[in-house]
Amino acid sequence: MESNTFYDIYLEELKNLPQGTPEEETALLKKLTEGDKTAVSRLTELKLTKAVQIAEEYHDRGLPAGDLVQEANMALFLFASEYENGDFDAQMEKKVRAAIEDALQIQNRETKIEEEMAARVNVLKDISASMARELGREATLAELAERMKMSEDEIRDIMKLTMDAMKVSGQAAEMAQKEIDEQE
Repeated sequence: MESNTFYDIYLEELKNLPQGTPEEETALLKKLTEGDKTAVSRLTELKLTKAVQIAEEYHDRGLPAGDLVQEANMALFLFASEYENGDFDAQMEKKVRAAIEDALQIQNRETKIEEEMAARVNVLKDISASMARELGREATLAELAERMKMSEDEIRDIMKLTMDAMKVSGQAAEMAQKEIDEQE
């Protein structure tokens, strides 16, 4: 099977990790509870597959699979580094799930903010065009702010976002054209 994404390659690499035994895991946990942090790396390695399985349960909830696995792996490593005692698997699963759910909440908040800003940009564009027709000229910043019931600084911020988006869009188009030219 040919892997075509970093995530697929990672999953293939996981299969090549040396498997542990219950005895090895018990010995590693004992070392950790005794304060020997050299066991963290191997214990983490043993639990990576479980972290991936947990991450895959959150598929299609707002983050790409690779990001979910990264969050799971970081939570696993941090937990293994801080482990003191108790049921390692249950505590690890709880920490991994909490890290993934936090990442999803952050992503959802960011998406909502982006959508709200896009809506504001569109409203500003529509109002600006409408006022230009009404006034026979471009509306001033103060006029736009008054009409939209916002401060001039808020209008400036929205305009800056619009300009930044246009700049990024122009750069993306330029890069795409360059790639097309190079292929010819």
